[in-house]
Amino acid sequence: MRIIKAKLEHLDLLTPMFVKYREFYGQLPYPDSSRSFLEKRLQRDESVIYLALPDDDDNKLLGFCQLYPSYSSLSLKRVWILNDIYVAEDSRRMLVADHLMREAKKMAKETNAVRMRVSTSSNNDTAHKTYESIGFREDTEFKSYILPINPD
Repeated sequence: MRIIKAKLEHLDLLTPMFVKYREFYGQLPYPDSSRSFLEKRLQRDESVIYLALPDDDDNKLLGFCQLYPSYSSLSLKRVWILNDIYVAEDSRRMLVADHLMREAKKMAKETNAVRMRVSTSSNNDTAHKTYESIGFREDTEFKSYILPINPD
């Protein structure tokens, strides 16, 4: 398995899986809007997307993760938000998510980030175990809130 950083040339490969990821979370597919969204993130360098590919096939996507930069005013350093991670159904139980997150962790260290953050549903035990296996720990110090602005 290879982990590569996505470029614009990977949009045709990435978009169908991104659509499946959105559908997994109950969103409507919107393939054209999904592609446009990914294209803008890559063009504007607003996110980092890693792709997991088999060693011998550039046209099969096993999974992806997308990270967004943020910053900590208290530590005066960068924070990376692991916002999206998805593994194809036929590639699960192959440690794809683990490989993707380890690459993300490596990039976070290389960019001198103070930490990575991830959120998941409170009942997603599989994700909890995966995150904890690479060093994430539950934040018991802070409680998070959201303020919906333009919910669709």
